[in-house]
Amino acid sequence: MDVQFPVGIGREGADPRIHQGMTHGEVVEGLQSVILDPQYFLHGIIKKTADAGAVQTQRFGFQIQYLATANSVAALRFGATHVNTTVNGLGERAGNAALEEVVMCLHHLHGIETGIDVRQFKAISQLVALASARPVPAGKSIVGDAIFSHESGIHVDGLLKNPRNYQSFDPEELGRQHHLVLGKHSGTKAIMRAYAELGSIITESQAQNILRQIRVYVLQHKVTPPVEDMHRFLLESMESPHVHS
Repeated sequence: MDVQFPVGIGREGADPRIHQGMTHGEVVEGLQSVILDPQYFLHGIIKKTADAGAVQTQRFGFQIQYLATANSVAALRFGATHVNTTVNGLGERAGNAALEEVVMCLHHLHGIETGIDVRQFKAISQLVALASARPVPAGKSIVGDAIFSHESGIHVDGLLKNPRNYQSFDPEELGRQHHLVLGKHSGTKAIMRAYAELGSIITESQAQNILRQIRVYVLQHKVTPPVEDMHRFLLESMESPHVHS
């Protein structure tokens, strides 16, 4: 593609835009479509047209190889003025670049502010999921129910010492919070934290004893123990001969 073609038209007042798709780009606003190599487009066409300042460049990416977010962010870094995104990455086949992922990448990886209220991501994600009848996977980045849930003992211990050990941003930024899941992979630090949140300060030896009970409970019932069972485990740990004062 001759970069000077859209640049020249832009300078003549036609205000062309270059729209780049997953495997091809097309010059819209009355201009002809052209086949482009994606890497060539990002490193060549976008940068050259952005430097020329005469045209706007826009990127639209599919998630067939789960690179839509990365390529959209790269396009913006090379000078693209717009990117097409969808809430939850909703779209045909494997979907499109997700709004929430692109925004958080720009904010935290590249220090680029967008002016978007990220605290609304969870609510709008749920609304779109309901309207489209396409539930959001629990592990979906940014908006999934489970992304701030932690069970592994080593993981929880590191998180309690420094949240940045495992996460690049505070969930409170999104209006959310950490959730410690008690299960067969939990450790004593998670047990002690869970009881502290219930208003009880326990010793590490009590936590070890309660942890054994929790693991048995979870294996039998396949769910985290409810509050009433947590209180029962604590009472039983205080009566246990294995607990030392």
